[in-house]
Amino acid sequence: MRAVRRKLAIACAALALVFAASAARAGEPIARRVVSMNPSFTRILVALGARDALVGVDDFSAKAEPAVANLPRVGGLYSPSLEAVVALQPDLVVLLPTVEQRDFQQRLTGVALPVLALDPVGFDDVLATIETLGARVGKQDAARARVAEIHRTRDAVRAAVASRPMPRAIFVLQREPLFVVGRGSFLDEMLAIAGARNLGAELGEPWPRASLEWCVAAAPDVILDSDSDPKPAPAYWKRWPSLPAVASGRVVAVDAGELTLPGPDLDRALVRLARALHGDALLLDPASAP
Repeated sequence: MRAVRRKLAIACAALALVFAASAARAGEPIARRVVSMNPSFTRILVALGARDALVGVDDFSAKAEPAVANLPRVGGLYSPSLEAVVALQPDLVVLLPTVEQRDFQQRLTGVALPVLALDPVGFDDVLATIETLGARVGKQDAARARVAEIHRTRDAVRAAVASRPMPRAIFVLQREPLFVVGRGSFLDEMLAIAGARNLGAELGEPWPRASLEWCVAAAPDVILDSDSDPKPAPAYWKRWPSLPAVASGRVVAVDAGELTLPGPDLDRALVRLARALHGDALLLDPASAP
């Protein structure tokens, strides 16, 4: 009996915490003047229909997202301007807690500006970020719909590749020095969903630096190359003809803007990734194939 009462007490306490957390979220005011310090967050807000809430963005967002190109800029990801942000009188500043932006966060807090720090590393982290931002700008329904569509496409891609061979792949973020997709990132999870074995996962970190010696020894069946260098990916990698991906012609250039941003378009990115790995003829539900 004592054990039952203890379990009930624990359950009630947990329920109380849930209600308290919900109440706290419900009590947060809708942000109507937002400064975004990261292109992922900027794209999410635009995709959810909250473009009008944005009053300023970082330099990279202004270059990467046409919808905000004319907004005031508040500096780069690693050189933000406190004065520029304060001048815009935001009721919310959204940033990524990198080392540089953690210091900036403290400075913002010091002048009493509300800050939301989000760090979408894993696939589910990105979905949670979409919902969190949607809630803060009053776009909860749009956020839930976007997340539901990503879930639906994820299931469709998994089904489409389930019976296919799983290629051993490397996803190149930068060629020189060589950086690849490692373990624990949303792209690592997307490679698995799209039916590939991510060789970079053995390096441990989400975005590890690798060596060409490691790459040659790993012998990938497919190289997905998102480097922005104008030299075509097949022309660059043909210098190492012993690589199975080179010998079989499976060096694939992929668009970094479409695939590497932890933003609102993971469904489209998954379809493009699956087709890069398995061919453009990969059969998918038409509704899942943007």
